[in-house]
Amino acid sequence: MASEQPLAAVTCTAPVNIAVIKYWGKRDEELVLPINSSLSVTLHQDQLKTTTTAVISKDFTEDRIWLNSREEDVGQPRLQACLREIRRLARKRRNAWDGDPLSSSLSCKVHVASVNNFPTAAGLASSAAGYACLAYTLARVYGVESDLSEVARRGSGSACRSLYGGFVEWQMGEQTDGKDSVARQVAPESHWPELRVLILVVSAEKKLTGSTVGMRASVETSPLLRFRAEAVVPARMAEMTRCIRERDFPGFAQLTMKDSNQFHATCLDTFPPISYLNAVSWRIIHLVHRFNAHHGDTKVAYTFDAGPNAVIFTLDDTVAEFVAAVRHSFPPGSNGDAFLKGLQVRPAPLSAELQAALAMEPTTPGGVKYIIATQVGPGPQILDAPSAHLLGPDGLPKPAA
Repeated sequence: MASEQPLAAVTCTAPVNIAVIKYWGKRDEELVLPINSSLSVTLHQDQLKTTTTAVISKDFTEDRIWLNSREEDVGQPRLQACLREIRRLARKRRNAWDGDPLSSSLSCKVHVASVNNFPTAAGLASSAAGYACLAYTLARVYGVESDLSEVARRGSGSACRSLYGGFVEWQMGEQTDGKDSVARQVAPESHWPELRVLILVVSAEKKLTGSTVGMRASVETSPLLRFRAEAVVPARMAEMTRCIRERDFPGFAQLTMKDSNQFHATCLDTFPPISYLNAVSWRIIHLVHRFNAHHGDTKVAYTFDAGPNAVIFTLDDTVAEFVAAVRHSFPPGSNGDAFLKGLQVRPAPLSAELQAALAMEPTTPGGVKYIIATQVGPGPQILDAPSAHLLGPDGLPKPAA
C-alpha cells in the first residue's frame, strides 16, 4: 500500500553559542532553571551549526530520532521533555483557534534527524545548538509561534540562548514555574562587525565529568558558586551588556576572561574538585596574557566552557597576528594545511619582539589540533529547498550522497 505524503516536513539550522558570563548550576533540575543569569555570543552558522529535519505523518507508528546518522533512544528524558512541551503548546494553540484538540498533526508521530557540521566529540557546545534546532524545527512542524525558551531549555539550559543571533542574555527569572526564565537578544549580529572568534580545539576526548553532573556537585558543595551567583553575576551582567552596547573591547575582553576564570574556580571549589582545563589550556591562558602585555592593551580574550578547548575573542585587525602567535607556540601536527578552518586569515609574520615577549618554547606538535575562525552570527534559519531535508518522504534518513 502506498504511503501517504507526510503532513509536514521542515528543516532548520541553529547556531552554537559561547557564554561570556557563564551559566553553572540549576535551582530546579526538572525545569532546568539556573541559579544565575548568563550572557552569550552566537557564532556564525557558516562554520558551526546543527541541521535538523522533522517530519510528521499519519503513517508513523512511533516517534524516532537520528543524530549524525545513528538512531538514538527517543525515550531519553530531555528529549521527551522537549516533545511534551512543544505538543502542549501546539494543543493550547489549537484549542484557542478551533476547539479541535486533536487536529491531524497532533495525533501524529514525528521522525527527527539531526546533524552537526563540526565534530560532536570536539567538546564544542553541540547540545545547545542541537536542542535549539530541535525546538525551532518542531515548532515549525506543529505550528507553534510562542516563545521557545522553555522548550529549548528543557533539553539543555544554554540551548535557549541559541534561539537568537548576536548577543543573548538568558534571564534567570524568579518564578518557580520558570515562565520568566527566558532568552532575550541584547544586540543583533550586525552590531559589532569587527568582532572575531577563534576556537582552539585542544582535545576531542570525552570529558571526565559531564556538565549536568558537574553542576549538581557544584551547587551542592561549593560556597564560592553561591557567592558568585548572588554577589558577583548581577553586576557582571549589567557591565557586560554595557561593554557590548558600547563596543568596548578591552572591557568586554577583561570581563570575559575574569568570568571564565571564576567559573573554573567554582569547579575547583566543588568537592571532590572538578578540573576541565588541561596543560595546553593553561599555556593558551599564558599566551593570551603575554600577547596583551606585549601590546600594552587588551587585544585578545579567552573563555573556556566545561572542557579544555579555548574560545578566543579578538577584533579583525588582530586575528592574523594572534594566529601566528598560536602557530609559533603550538606548532601544527601533521595537518599543517588543515590547521586553520573557517574564515580566511591572511598569514602574518611574528615579530622578533613578540616572539621574545611570549617567552614560550614551542610545544610538541599537535597540542592545539586545529583552529576554527568564525564571527558573530544569526539565529536559527529555515531551509526551504526540499533537497535540504535529511529525511526522505518515507520518514527515514536519506542515504548519504
